[in-house]
Amino acid sequence: MKIADLEVSRRNGVIIARVVGEVDMSNADDLRAALAAAIPNDAVAMVLDLTGVEYLDSAGIRMMYQLTEDVQARRQRLQAVIPSESMVTDVLRLAGVTEYIGAVETVDEALALLEVR
Repeated sequence: MKIADLEVSRRNGVIIARVVGEVDMSNADDLRAALAAAIPNDAVAMVLDLTGVEYLDSAGIRMMYQLTEDVQARRQRLQAVIPSESMVTDVLRLAGVTEYIGAVETVDEALALLEVR
């Protein structure tokens, strides 16, 4: 059962991946594979926009740590967008994800941090 949607776009060498819905053990592995496949070797970084995520469990947290490791192993960067009013902000903050990956409020802020205009 698919309970999360993934929308992918590209801006100046950065992949913008927007996840909408729920991320749990039923889809976290498939979502991680889709995210990893969405970032080609010539991309500088990925902005992972979680603004539309309504639920995220421990499998989703594990997926985010693993995705970060995958991206870093390819010498690329990952920047998360997790607005403070997001449904999953507290979960990700308590799990240390926001500090480990780095979290900002908007896609534009993430792109600015990555120095992409």
